[in-house]
Amino acid sequence: MSEQTRAPETGDGFEDTGANGAAETEAGAQPSLQAEKERLEAEIAALKDKYLRAFAEAENVRRRADKEVADAKVYGIASFARDMLTVADDLSRALSAVDDETKAQAEGPVKALLEGIEITERGLGQALEKHKIRRIEPRGEKFDPNLHQAMFEVPDPSVPSGTVVQVVQAGYVIGERVLRPALVGVARGGPKAEAGEAKPQTEA
Repeated sequence: MSEQTRAPETGDGFEDTGANGAAETEAGAQPSLQAEKERLEAEIAALKDKYLRAFAEAENVRRRADKEVADAKVYGIASFARDMLTVADDLSRALSAVDDETKAQAEGPVKALLEGIEITERGLGQALEKHKIRRIEPRGEKFDPNLHQAMFEVPDPSVPSGTVVQVVQAGYVIGERVLRPALVGVARGGPKAEAGEAKPQTEA
């Protein structure tokens, strides 16, 4: 029986998995790292968006609160101010009941009384003005339904139709809001009023 000889093993035919395995692992890790990076970037963007939205909402809440506080300071006295307008009307009617000649001839206690009523009326007007309450005297101005309430019409071709020619009761505004519309008489029969005419004047 002949002896069979084998060539010494040189390693030929065996795959070296060390370097190749590392390369494959690194190649496989690249997509995984990229995906993780994209995921984290998307998460950061989402968190940033949520933060900006929350910040904007908080800013809106703060602005609304500031506006409510400011409005409360101006308009919180509206109910009380309406009651005070009755006092202002009474003072004005008391002075209107006395004609200029009687006022000029008044002496002693009567003169002092009239002067006292005038001083009280001015003081009340200044107090109202201090709290941004202004008197509306729109005589000669274009009728504005936002500020005036028409009580009657007056035939008057000498002025444009819609012009306030008589003020029955003065109106008042508080801040930018109407506290009480002015009760007025409006002209009719004249030329049509032009757009853009001056707004009714306000007085203390």
